[in-house]
Amino acid sequence: MTMDMKEFAYNRKAHFEYTILETFEVGLVLHGFEVKSIKNGRVDLSDSYALIKNNEAYLLNCHIYPLQPLNTPANYRPDRTRKILITKQELKHITGKFQSERLTLVPIKLYNKGDFIKLTLALCKKTRKYEKREKIQKRDAEREIQRSLKTGDGGL
Repeated sequence: MTMDMKEFAYNRKAHFEYTILETFEVGLVLHGFEVKSIKNGRVDLSDSYALIKNNEAYLLNCHIYPLQPLNTPANYRPDRTRKILITKQELKHITGKFQSERLTLVPIKLYNKGDFIKLTLALCKKTRKYEKREKIQKRDAEREIQRSLKTGDGGL
C-alpha cells in the first residue's frame, strides 16, 4: 500500500513571521464537503492560528471555501472554528510551553496521509522587525556575492 502525500495548502508567511521551534502532525474535524474542497485546493492558511481552550485545541481563521456554493448548507461559514485532533501528551506538552514562554501555534501545511487530512502545527516564537531586516540584508548580501562570483568580475 503506497501512501501518496499531496500538499493542499502551505503557509509561506509563517517562516518569515515566526521562528519555528517544534512541529506536530495533527488531524482536523471536518465536514464531508470541506474535505472535497481541501482536496481541490480551495483552502487558505495565511492568517490562521491555533488556540488551546478547556484542554482542547482549535484552528481559527482557516478559510475553506465551498467547492459548490449551491450544495453547501445555508449557514456555512468558510472561516469557522475547527477542532484539532491531538494526543493528550502533545497537548500537555504544548500547554506547558504556552504557560512558560510567549509562544504561538501556527499551521504550516495541510496535506493528506492515506485517506486522512493532516495538518502540521508549529510551536513558534514571533520574529521581531529588526530580526527580519537582518535576515533580508544577509540574504541580499549572499545573492550579491553569488552574482559577482558567477559573472567573474570578482566584485570590482
